[in-house]
Amino acid sequence: MGPNTSPSNVVLITVDSLRADAIGPYDGDRHTPVMDSLADDGAVFDRAFATGNWTPFSFPSILASRPVFADTGRIGVSDVPTLAGVVSDADVATGGFNAANGFLTSHWDYDDGFDEFEPFVASVGSSIYSRYLATHPTVEAWIQLATAPVRRLGSWVRGDTDDRPFLDTSRMFDVEHAATEFVETTDEPFFLWIHYMDAHTPYVPAPRYIREVSDGLVGTHRMIHAHTRTGLGWEVGDRTLSELRTLYQAAVRQVDASIGRLLETLSTTGVDDETAVVVAGDHGEEFQEHGHLAHYPKLYDELIHVPLIVDVPGADGQRIEGQVGLDAIPPTVADLLEVDAPAAWTGQSLVDSVVAGDTPDDEPVVSVTVRGEEVTAQPIPRSLSDGDLLVSVRDRDRIYIENVDTGDVEFYRRPDDPTQQTTLAADPRPDDRAAMDRFATIVDDHAAVLRERDAARADAAGGDGDGDDGDVDEDLEARLSALGYR
Repeated sequence: MGPNTSPSNVVLITVDSLRADAIGPYDGDRHTPVMDSLADDGAVFDRAFATGNWTPFSFPSILASRPVFADTGRIGVSDVPTLAGVVSDADVATGGFNAANGFLTSHWDYDDGFDEFEPFVASVGSSIYSRYLATHPTVEAWIQLATAPVRRLGSWVRGDTDDRPFLDTSRMFDVEHAATEFVETTDEPFFLWIHYMDAHTPYVPAPRYIREVSDGLVGTHRMIHAHTRTGLGWEVGDRTLSELRTLYQAAVRQVDASIGRLLETLSTTGVDDETAVVVAGDHGEEFQEHGHLAHYPKLYDELIHVPLIVDVPGADGQRIEGQVGLDAIPPTVADLLEVDAPAAWTGQSLVDSVVAGDTPDDEPVVSVTVRGEEVTAQPIPRSLSDGDLLVSVRDRDRIYIENVDTGDVEFYRRPDDPTQQTTLAADPRPDDRAAMDRFATIVDDHAAVLRERDAARADAAGGDGDGDDGDVDEDLEARLSALGYR
């Protein structure tokens, strides 16, 4: 069977906080059999990079192929052609289901172009009970532990080994069920986007998946110990860090299993042979590689290097080494659906790479973040005026990071320093000086565009450049707080 370069449908699966080395195609020690199978059949991009360190900085690229801040000076996708809008205009049915990430809602125009759109934010904030659990993972872990024996007995009685989470505060099942219904009830070509939150802190996977990725002896107790220590602000030692990594990997495996059930739906409805599947992380996750947990405003590889897998029916599995940014996703999806990409999109289609193994353009990838006075204690910046602008540029072997406001520069060679621990900016090798100069120019040009747009926004607001992003309703505010974003 030859590659179906014009599949009828495309499913885009994004996983919050999914670093590249968290799944089997990028690290053979990981246990993600579903994504491993997708990678075996599809194209794996070894050097895929997010354009920001957290969701609101990365998703303008993923769903609109535009840099964050480049159009309105704010986060979101207002006033730009979105992927869903473009394919919807071409008579493709569209469904978007987000597992309650408050930054991917209609407040920031992420519903644009979707025939069916549900962010599941209101269901998280609709009761005191659910809000409490969402913000107290230790309590949730205790509930998981207390109910585990009963649930395992029930599974044994039913002859079912599916030990699912007792609680669904990550909204995984809500998203999964909505996506399943969309596939089962849509008779026309479709574009489906689903976004998972299980790998986002706090990690509270079902006990089954903790056992799958660990020695199986400690299980849910790992959640209680790790979440208690981190929740109380105690020092994170080697044991706690190891437990957090285990919980994270278990949460990734939980998502992997959910993706497997979605793929089964594609098969049972008979559309799997005409459906391309794209899997990507929106950004990574730090485990103290640079002194912190989660995804605070930094631009090192643990936060920027993400998985990108594109499985087109009939195409051979392969590895693609050239670096690509996530802004390639919208033009790739549009190309697969034979829809023209808008000129405003910055990314280039990867279909030729996926189908024929052609090398991508291999242009440097630019990523940005905004850092307030405290790296670990700030709301997520919603405009450039909320802190210093940091811009990174990556090519195959080198990483350049500049704080545009202070002029501080870091420079790393990935082959010699894969985790970016020792900057070479003060004493670069002779062959790196030209690269540093070229990257500095890219940073200057990118920053100038963003600054110009931010200044225009401030002028339009009467000189108010405080970054106010408008009123946020109670449910949305509760969800952002539950995720640690105040």
